[in-house]
Order: sequence, then C-alpha cells, then structure tokens
Amino acid sequence: MFDTFKNRLEITGILTTITALRISAGRSSEPIGSDLPVIKDALGNPLIPGSSFKGALRSRLESFLRGINLNLVANPAIEAEWSITNQRLNGSNGIKEEVEEELKQYPEEQRNARRDQILTEKIISETDLISRLFGSPWIASKFQVRDLTVLSNTWFGQYQERDGVAIDRDTETAADGKLYDFQVVPAATQFEFKAVVENAEPWELGLLMIGLHQFETEQIPLGGGRSRGLGVVKLEIEKMYWLDVNNDPNKLLIYLQELVNSNPGDKLPSYQDVKQLSLKQDWTNSLINHLRDNIPTSSTTEATQNS
Repeated sequence: MFDTFKNRLEITGILTTITALRISAGRSSEPIGSDLPVIKDALGNPLIPGSSFKGALRSRLESFLRGINLNLVANPAIEAEWSITNQRLNGSNGIKEEVEEELKQYPEEQRNARRDQILTEKIISETDLISRLFGSPWIASKFQVRDLTVLSNTWFGQYQERDGVAIDRDTETAADGKLYDFQVVPAATQFEFKAVVENAEPWELGLLMIGLHQFETEQIPLGGGRSRGLGVVKLEIEKMYWLDVNNDPNKLLIYLQELVNSNPGDKLPSYQDVKQLSLKQDWTNSLINHLRDNIPTSSTTEATQNS
C-alpha cells in the first residue's frame, strides 16, 4: 500500500548564501589546516547535504505545528516520544496484534490480501503529521532532497578562515587553550537545489509549500554559527512540475512511455507547471483546513470568545 505510485512533484531551484555558511564536517585530524573544515565533495568543492536542508525544514514546520496542537508532532530523536513506538507496533496488544484480531472477521482466504491494507491504515492513522511527510523508523519519507552541489560560476575555490574562542565566565577573557578556527563558504555562493515528493496528500504538499516559503524569505538559517549571523540563505524556486495519475492506469502508462522516450532534464508532456496553475494555493488551503480540524476544542472556544 505504501509504495503504490499516485503522484509526483519535482522542484528545482537555486540556494544562495546571503551570509557566510558553515556546515562542518567535524573536527579535522590533519596537523595543518582548519580545526573545523566545511563538508566537501570528492573534488574539494563545498557541499550542503540534503539531510541538513531537510532537517532544518522539518524543525521549522514542527515548531509551527506544536503551536497548533502538540499531538501533531513527535520527537524523532527520542523513541519514547515517537507517535508509534516499537512497543506500540510490535508489542503485546500492539498494532500488529490488533490487525490479526481484526482479520478474524474475514474468511481465511481473504486475510492475506487484507492484512497489508488494514496495517497500512492503522499505521497512518496513528502517525503524526510531520512523520507522514518526512518519514520515521516505521514509515518511509515522501520528501527527498538531493545533496546541494555548488554552481561553479559562483565558486572561486576559496574558503574563508575565521577564529573562534571560548570565553572564561569568571575573567571574561579568552579561556586557556580554547582558541580554534573554522572554515566558512563565502556569501553569494550558489548551490543547485533539487527535490522530489511522491504520493503526497494535498495538505502534505501545503505543509511543504509553507516550509519552502520560509527558505524563500530567508527565515530558516543553515549550519552552525547562527548566533554569529552565519547561515542565512535564500531559496529561489525555478520550476515545480506536478504529475497526478489520479488512480488512472492509462495516465501512468503514458507517463512511463514518455520517460522511456525522453532525455534527462526534459519536461514531460504529462507534467503540469505548478506556477501556471492555482495548485500551490489549493494545497495551502487544504493544509489550513486540515489543521483547523486538529485545533484543541479549548483553543477554539477561547478564540471565539476573544473575537
């Protein structure tokens, strides 16, 4: 059930560093060089891991949803705070046992066919909203971001070296032995952005549109040193192509045929240009309506009384 192809959204654009960017590869073991070098590709060029972009986006959207209802978000770092723990999935009286119990109402020859459907429905119903889009240990992510590679015409092969130091709280001077240096990617460096979303619900796409808009308006910094003013970036989305087969096998067959006959990078006839349609607004409206249904009753009552 999870892997049935329904729709696909392809997003491409340019991410520009407004201030210097520091995404560290960890402390260097080299005797000569920066203490904290930036992440580089095999050719020594700066690289922004797709996971760094995706993690910053997820964190911002989690903060929004917590402001609406704490139950809409789980903590991916602590299993006890997952919306579906391992115990809830596999333990005694867990989801899998509930599925087997429910299957008893069906003839034995139908149980195998229904098991996957019932299990999928139960898992999705208990999964928090963020995990449904970004993934979790029990459900695959619908949103994939490629590593962001630098555009050669904006990169001149130079890194900036900056100094850092820990301050002794008693003397208010540099702490002994705490001086270090780190690399940053200069401002005005551009990176290629590519992302894909598959099998997303309209409200999930609306959630993604709000998150990407935060990057478009320079409101989500990346990397370390943000309190120093580092990591301010701006995303400019160039293309958003949408394909919805709408459970129509013929549409899917046409799309597959176009894939075989196309060259890499071609816009396929089956794709719709999101910018030329009202889809972005439709998806955002779908999200707002979905979230309104999840506002706690007490919050709704207070808002009505204050209006």
